[in-house]
Amino acid sequence: MGHAGMAAAAVRYLRSVGAPTGAGVHDVPAAPALRAVGEDERQPVAVGEFRRVLGHFASGVTVVTALDADGPAGFACQSFASLSLEPPLIVFMVGRTSTTWPRIARAGTFCVNVLAADQSALCRGFAVSGADKFAGVAYAPAPATGSPRLEGVAAWIDCTVQAVHTGGDHLIVVGRVEALDADEDGVPLLFHRGRFGRLDR
Repeated sequence: MGHAGMAAAAVRYLRSVGAPTGAGVHDVPAAPALRAVGEDERQPVAVGEFRRVLGHFASGVTVVTALDADGPAGFACQSFASLSLEPPLIVFMVGRTSTTWPRIARAGTFCVNVLAADQSALCRGFAVSGADKFAGVAYAPAPATGSPRLEGVAAWIDCTVQAVHTGGDHLIVVGRVEALDADEDGVPLLFHRGRFGRLDR
């Protein structure tokens, strides 16, 4: 079946379920023109305003960890979400200038540690660069990959790197979930408008 035949079949199906189809099979909007943003183009919003407004979105807080030939590595990460049930995929975003990401990439595996409400100090420790982030931090190997699973977290997700995409000044990392678990009584750490918080129960 050619493209015209497939389009006609799609229109017939849409009509059968009562969906709008336009005037005819060939009334397909043209694809938008894609282009790169020029260096001289003005940013649509100021960086400070972007941060201020997006800060109104409350998020959980995680620490993404990995184990490479040089030992454990990790960084604090708010940009984390579930992505797919089948297959089980998660996603996190990391800045292109991160010095920890290359180590996670080389390892090819990682563990997302969802921090508990009493772990704000742990988050701050993993948010700095250049220090020994694991000094005094208790952890055990995650069961599938051996990545550091931090003690006392609300949940953990053990993953292999599935794909990496570009996203402006960040990278979008897709992980395939190999194992996971949660403390059913755990209360997660939250971050909102520059401050840590917790859920009221």
